[in-house]
Amino acid sequence: MSSIPDELHYTKEHEWIAGVDDGLTLTVGITAYAAEALGDVVYVQVPEVGTTVAAGDAVGEVESTKSVSDIYAPVGGEVVEVNTAVVDDPSLVNGDPYGEGWLFRLRLEGEAADLLSAEEYTALTSGES
Repeated sequence: MSSIPDELHYTKEHEWIAGVDDGLTLTVGITAYAAEALGDVVYVQVPEVGTTVAAGDAVGEVESTKSVSDIYAPVGGEVVEVNTAVVDDPSLVNGDPYGEGWLFRLRLEGEAADLLSAEEYTALTSGES
């Protein structure tokens, strides 16, 4: 399994979120664990800019040669940017899930709840193997 970056926060649904401690605009993606479990990603649907989401809402989907998985909002807020590169080239999710494979950015509104540290996420995914 790929390494899990310590500076990010994670959800039990295998999304990662960056920027929790340092501002109001947060970047969201799916973890390497999820990307590996999905296999070759062939389609990514992200929420539209301007959409307001609540934590836990299904906001898009990732389709692979094996299956389709929902993308969930890890926090509530307004979508302020989407990664059009990953829509045009879904393989970025597999190739660089914590970098160029990010999915969208939110302006935080409210609390971030039920986020896991890298250590907690490692324990979660180790238990699923």
